[in-house]
Amino acid sequence: MPAIAPDKIVDRLASGKPVAAIVLVGTDHYLREMCRNKIIETCVPSELRDWAVTRSSAREAGWAEIIGRAETMPMMAPRQVLIVEEAESLEKLGEKARDEALELLAKYFESPAPFTVLLLEAASLDGRQRFFKLLSEKGLIVELAIGPGSAVALATQMAKDLGAEIDRPAAAMLVEILNGAPARMKIELEKLAVYAQGRGPITSADVEALVVAARKNTVWQLTEMLASRKRAAALAFLDNLLREGEQPVMLVGALAWQYRKLIEARDLPATVNGFQAARQLGMRPEAAETAVRQAHRIPKKELLAGLAALAEADSSLKSSNPDPRAMLEFLIARLTSAAA
Repeated sequence: MPAIAPDKIVDRLASGKPVAAIVLVGTDHYLREMCRNKIIETCVPSELRDWAVTRSSAREAGWAEIIGRAETMPMMAPRQVLIVEEAESLEKLGEKARDEALELLAKYFESPAPFTVLLLEAASLDGRQRFFKLLSEKGLIVELAIGPGSAVALATQMAKDLGAEIDRPAAAMLVEILNGAPARMKIELEKLAVYAQGRGPITSADVEALVVAARKNTVWQLTEMLASRKRAAALAFLDNLLREGEQPVMLVGALAWQYRKLIEARDLPATVNGFQAARQLGMRPEAAETAVRQAHRIPKKELLAGLAALAEADSSLKSSNPDPRAMLEFLIARLTSAAA
């Protein structure tokens, strides 16, 4: 079964078709909470949630206990939502324990309890493992990520929920700066709503003043250092980003997005102005002009090799249990080498 976007989950539940399990995959806390709340609101009346919504950890409870709960009818409610956190821990079990857990799940999925919505939550899943394949075949996977257009609309709605208003250029700038991460967008919009209170809609100038100025250590600056092969500066900059709370997976994702934009910008004339480049790249004029300038300093084959290195790092971070800092430092060494 193909993955769906977060905003489609209610439509899928409202269709009435039974779902053996719903799987939320991703690290964004805002999208995870949004999807979880929508599922609960759709499936369980508010007055029954104390009895019909339960939470457990796959790492602590074990899959036999989880399946047992799923097959137990809820008290005082026609349907229950069973939330299982850290579902990805199954992938790290020993071979025997993993096979036993998969057999339990496969058997349950053959005849899932009609009164249970089994909601599995995972930071990431390894697409090569049987667990992912089983969930893809029997469950409904929801990718906790959204595209740029949807992210702008979400930023606008977030502002409304906070009792504020944000104009579209400001929302687009915010999305670009924060790489479309909803949890980070919400944090910054809370500050912006207070900052702009009584002065009308949140503008691009407000975003520049509060968000850009506060986030001097942007990933674009890191990309500039990588392009210039300033390894020592890039490693120091990485340390700063991690200290400020940047998540390694998000950081690699942001760099990969920028490398893709640099590859696109590499095909544009070096003399193109920011407004012309913006239309081609789907970016703000200032950022598009920076991308074109940086792209023409790096041979295209090096950009492609860098993107491949970022893809490998992303896969390793999500599918194994590495030391994130060591992996990022190795990645920077690789991207700044003479044969990058």
